[in-house]
Amino acid sequence: MPIADKIRDFIDRASWIRRMFEEGRQMKIQYGEKNVFDFSLGNPILEPPLEFSETLMHVAQDKTPGRHVYMPNAGYPETRMAIADYVSHEQMTAVPWDNIVMTCGAAGAINVIFKSILNPREEVILFTPYFAEYYFYVDNAGGKPVLVPTKEDFSIDVARLETFLNPQTRAVVINSPNNPTGKVYSENNLKALAQLLTQKSKTFGKPIYLISDEPYKKIIYDGVRVPAVLPLYPYSFIATSYSKALSLAGERIGYIAAHPAIDDVKELIDGFILCLRILGFVNAPALMQRVIAKVTSLACDPTEYKRKRDFLCQGLAAYGYQFYKPEGAFYLFPKSLIPDDVQFVRVLQKERILTVPGSGFGTPGYFRISYCVADETITRSMEGFKTVAERFLG
Repeated sequence: MPIADKIRDFIDRASWIRRMFEEGRQMKIQYGEKNVFDFSLGNPILEPPLEFSETLMHVAQDKTPGRHVYMPNAGYPETRMAIADYVSHEQMTAVPWDNIVMTCGAAGAINVIFKSILNPREEVILFTPYFAEYYFYVDNAGGKPVLVPTKEDFSIDVARLETFLNPQTRAVVINSPNNPTGKVYSENNLKALAQLLTQKSKTFGKPIYLISDEPYKKIIYDGVRVPAVLPLYPYSFIATSYSKALSLAGERIGYIAAHPAIDDVKELIDGFILCLRILGFVNAPALMQRVIAKVTSLACDPTEYKRKRDFLCQGLAAYGYQFYKPEGAFYLFPKSLIPDDVQFVRVLQKERILTVPGSGFGTPGYFRISYCVADETITRSMEGFKTVAERFLG
C-alpha cells in the first residue's frame, strides 16, 4: 500500500478538477485542442500588465550581491512596508508593517494561519459552495472542517451559521469574490456576520477568527464594491495573492495581513513565521517580493473577463440555464439541468465541453464553468450547451 488511507480518500474527493483536466488532455489528443472546450481550470488567461513586466526586468538586472539568498522568513522589510501602506489605505485600518507576512500565494497564507491557530479537532466554518482545497488545508493543521450552506443567492446565511457555532469553533473562512460562484458578499451581509462572531466570541470567552481569502478582489464587475473586512471585525486576517489579479498564478506570491487589534498579535505573527519554516515554505520567493514591493496596487484590467462573462451568460440564459450572474472572479455556477450534477457534466463532456460538478465544491445540483478562456472556446462551445439544453428542457 504505497500511500496512506486518508490520502487515498482525499485523492478521490479532490480529484474532480484534475480528473476533468486529464480527461480533457486525452480528448484534445483525440479531437484536436481547438475542438475541446475546456472550462475546468481557473487559470488566468490575461497577461500581466506591461508595468509589471518592466519592473520585473529592472529588478532581475539588479547585480547587488546577496539578492537571492535567504531573507527574514516573514519577507523583506521593504516589501512588508509597501504592502502595509497599501493594505492600510484599502482597508481603512492602520496595519503595521510587521503585521504583514509574505507567503507562497494565498494557499500558503491559509495553511500558515491554520497551522498557527488550530488546536486538534477545533472547527473551521466553510461556507458551501467552497473552494475544495480549504477542506484539506484545515485537515493539514489537525482541525475539523464544518460545512455551512449559503442562501440560494450564495450570500451568507447568518441565522443558519449561528446554529453551527460552538466553543470548538476557531475560525470562519470567507472568499469574496467567491470561487466557484462569483458572489461578492455585501457590506450588510458581512456586518451581520461580524456582529454574530463578536457576540459568540464573548459568549465562548475566546475569539473566533475571520479569515478573508481575497485573491479575486480586483476582478469585479458592474460597479460592485468588495467591502473592507478589517474595519468590520477585529479578529480578522486577510489572506491573498497576486495570482489572479496580476495573472501571476505560477509565481506563488501572496501575504497575510493581521488586524492590529487582535490580542497578542505579535505572538500570532511569531507563530506565522515559525509555521512558514516548519511547513517547508521557508519564505516567499525573493524575486517576486522585490517586484511586488514596487507595484502593490497594480492589477489586470477585468474588462476582458466581464466581456467573456456577459457573452457566456447571455448565451446560456437564452438556452434555459439558470444561474446568478457573477459579480466578480471568473466563474459561473449554473444549476444542473438534471439532479445528478456528475452525470450532467458527463453529458456535457460528450459535446466535448469540460466543466466541474458542483459536488466537488460541496454543493450538488450545480456545475462550475471557468470562463478565463479564449473567446473561441466560449463561442464554439455554445452549440454543445444548446444541444444539451434541448435534450433536457425540450
